[in-house]
Amino acid sequence: MLENVDWGNMLEATWETLYMSGVAILFTFFLGIILGLILFLSSKGQLWENKIVNIVTTGFVNIFRSVPFIILIILLIPFTNVVMGTMLGPNAALPALVIGSAAFYARLVEIGLREVDKGVVEAARSMGANQKQIIFKVFIPESLPALVSGVTVTAILLVSYTAMAGVIGAGGLGDLAFRDGFQRNSSDVTIVATVIISVIVFIIQGIGDVITRKIDKR
Repeated sequence: MLENVDWGNMLEATWETLYMSGVAILFTFFLGIILGLILFLSSKGQLWENKIVNIVTTGFVNIFRSVPFIILIILLIPFTNVVMGTMLGPNAALPALVIGSAAFYARLVEIGLREVDKGVVEAARSMGANQKQIIFKVFIPESLPALVSGVTVTAILLVSYTAMAGVIGAGGLGDLAFRDGFQRNSSDVTIVATVIISVIVFIIQGIGDVITRKIDKR
């Protein structure tokens, strides 16, 4: 039972998956917040209403959301080589992971911001709040549960992305399941890698749910 599983390799692959997911979600969170704010605030009737900025940002987000991740990695190989100096290993997967997931998270941020009660915004304006105060003391705090819930969904998406990235040499559990499991016909390796990925996903979801419940005051 599990005689084909090299636990040293499995541990290393798990670490690589956690590393790629952790670093990528950190950059995705900040980039996604920025893109989401621009998408929302530059739309019609909002604080920074600007049709051109909104069209450009929407185009950027839609393009990178629509491209399948495995194709996105291939398209970004020249960019990855310039930025990371390599196209192999966990670090090489980071640009595609961040760009692909940030576009996804930006839309979730925009949706969360649109759910903020307009009455709260108008109350802040009537008390003399400026744009910066409205953004950082109204929009973001009021939409925080949705932002945390969105980043949880995005983090889970990133774990699946790392598995796909592994197929083209990024390392991690996806790489191990494909190389040592599928190609060598060792189903036990594939099963163990799948179980570990599932556990990571359950942990992320559980942490996200706990944080969301604690900050949601509704």
